[in-house]
Amino acid sequence: MLLSMMFFSLLTASGILFADADTAASEEEKDEEEERKEEEELDFDELPDALHPVVEEKAETLIEKAAEEDIDIKITDGFRSIKEQDGLFSKGRSLPGQIVTNAQGGESYHNYGLAIDYALEVDGEATWDLDYDGNDNGESDWFEVADIAKDLGFEWGGDWDAFKDYPHLEMNFDYSIRELQKEYRHLL
Repeated sequence: MLLSMMFFSLLTASGILFADADTAASEEEKDEEEERKEEEELDFDELPDALHPVVEEKAETLIEKAAEEDIDIKITDGFRSIKEQDGLFSKGRSLPGQIVTNAQGGESYHNYGLAIDYALEVDGEATWDLDYDGNDNGESDWFEVADIAKDLGFEWGGDWDAFKDYPHLEMNFDYSIRELQKEYRHLL
């Protein structure tokens, strides 16, 4: 009987210790989540002039993870000013060339530092060949990179229904373009 009581006491004490460890782990996860949320917050006091730090970090990770799959990529575009976006929008409209975007200045996540564009790098040159399989694994390198990007939290323009934008990756932190325009209206 005494042995049973001692065993029960030991189990109870262990349960308390496990509960305390679980509580500490849970609090640590909450702290990490709060820290991540703080990193994701946008500063609406001034218009961005560079990539958001989380987007920049994930872009670097994308390059590294693609390289692990024997795929070389380069980030061909990141933050864009309103003026640069308007210039791109003019292509194929008031300027010669092919239409490359449907977004005017202030209508692109690039204008808020929340988007990047990528290309495959082959022999030191950028290529946008969606069928290229440089690592010879039977899969398109382009789509492999898109899958890696999505695993990192990016939304891929190739998944869009209306205007497929295969080089485009964005992290919008649950803000629509209209919400961003509203928040930054005093600066646009």
